[in-house]
Parts: sequence; structure tokens; C-alpha cells
Amino acid sequence: MEELCQRTEFIHAPDGSLQRSTPPQRGRLFNPAERGSTLNSDGWTLGVGRWAACSRKLSELGVVLIMKRQRPFVIATFAMTVDGKITTRTFSPVDFTSREDKLHLLRQRSLGDAVLIGHSTLKLDNVRLGLPGTELRDARVQRGQTPYPLRVIVSNEGRIDHRLKIFQTDISPIVIFSTTRMPRAYRTALMPKATLHLSKRKNVDLAEMLHRLRGEYKVRTVACEGGATLFRALLEQDLVDQLNLTIAPYLFGGANAPTLMGLNKNFLPASVHCSLKDMRVVGDECFLTYRIKHRKSDR
Repeated sequence: MEELCQRTEFIHAPDGSLQRSTPPQRGRLFNPAERGSTLNSDGWTLGVGRWAACSRKLSELGVVLIMKRQRPFVIATFAMTVDGKITTRTFSPVDFTSREDKLHLLRQRSLGDAVLIGHSTLKLDNVRLGLPGTELRDARVQRGQTPYPLRVIVSNEGRIDHRLKIFQTDISPIVIFSTTRMPRAYRTALMPKATLHLSKRKNVDLAEMLHRLRGEYKVRTVACEGGATLFRALLEQDLVDQLNLTIAPYLFGGANAPTLMGLNKNFLPASVHCSLKDMRVVGDECFLTYRIKHRKSDR
């Protein structure tokens, strides 16, 4: 039995019987909680519909099944100029796009169970991350969601001003992921307004953050609204699934105006391949939807 419990993968053979397979390879472990997923390995299949029976059998055998942890589907939404700038050199809030683009951002926000934002962007834009008007909120309720998405802030240092507009509204809970670098005075001021998750690491573990959002807050979809530093960090860890990009009819130029990758001059650890899924033109703006092709690894 001890040998049986060492990274053993149980799968259904073509004849329907439960069998013990050879030790699994990386990336080939079945995630039983993921809807619609199956594992195909040399003609052997374990489907979601058979998970209950499989689980009972494993329990009878006293075997621990190794599972990959889940995370939400992450959608990032940005607007940029024709020359790839997402803001000016002064990092001013985006005001170079049309009303349609601003509505587009709100629509994308409304689709998420949670809306995610980095502290620097939150501080500069000073937004509440709400949903003005009733149409989008009513649509969320009809889909079985709360009227407003969970609001999630990421900050490595944790020096978040509790007087920001986001903390002046109670439309939805606020969750802050930071580190123990957050000064005690900031913790005291923020605790009545938000739930704090503080890591002992120097920087927030973004993968762990997403796993906790999925496991503890039942978040299936995250709408990420930047900024560039957070987006790049997620991208480097292969944690972005979709990119919504609006191309605005302007040229800014200049080396000090950030792009989607911020002001970081370094290359990404690996090139990221995007697949165009949708494109529409409204006026002089182009709205693009890309799916991010993930690296072939055990994510």
C-alpha cells in the first residue's frame, strides 16, 4: 500500500475498469474539479462523470490522488496608442480613448467574479472599481453572480492609502494581497476596510494568490485592469489567458511613456504567442481579443 500511494495515477481503462497506471509524467495529472476536462493517456481516459466512482474506489484503497490546483481564468484589458503606449510619460489616467472603449472596459469588468488591480494603478487612477448603471449589474445577477465583482488589490510593499475612493464604498468586499513588508500603521488602517492576505515573501506570489481566489472566494474569472507591472508579472508566470486590447488613433512617442510591458527594458523570459479570436472596428478604434497560448508545462 505504501508503494501504491507514491504518485500513483488511477484511470479508467477502455473496458471501464479502474486500473493503476505507471507513474504519471509532468503535466499529465487529471484535475477532477475542472468542468468538462478529461485526461487521455495512451487510450486510457478518466472523465468527470466517473470521478465520483473513482473517488470512492480510491478512498477504499486508502490512496491519495495527486491533483493540480485550480486557478481562475484571467482576462487582462488594456487600451494603447498606435505606437504601443498605454499612458503618457506622466502616467496620467487613460483619457485618449472613446466613450465606447470606456464602456468596453466596464463590460469586461462586469464579466469577472473579481476585478484585479495593482496598487500603483489604483493610486494613480483612484477608481472605485464599481459598475455604474443597473444594466450590467442586473446581467450579473441573472448569471448567478453578485451585483458587483470582488475587488482585489495587489501590492508588494503594502503602503496603500486607506483614503482612496475604493475604500469609501461598500459595494463589494475588498481583498488585499501584500507581504509582511506592509507597515503596521497601514495594516491597522486597512483592516476595517479590507481582508488582508500577507505573505512572508518579498513579493506577492501571484500563482498562490489566484489559487486562493479560486479556492477561498470561488472566483472563476478575474478581470485584470493593470497596470503594466502586474500584467507583465502575470504574463511571465504564464497566468494570463486572454488579452483585450483597444488600439486608439494616437501616437505618443518617447521612451518614458510605458507600453504593455511598462518601462522594463528586459525581454520576457520566453516569447508569448497570442491567437487573435475577435476584431471589431468602432469609429477610429480597433478592439482586439487575443487568447494567450500557454507554454507546455505543468501550470
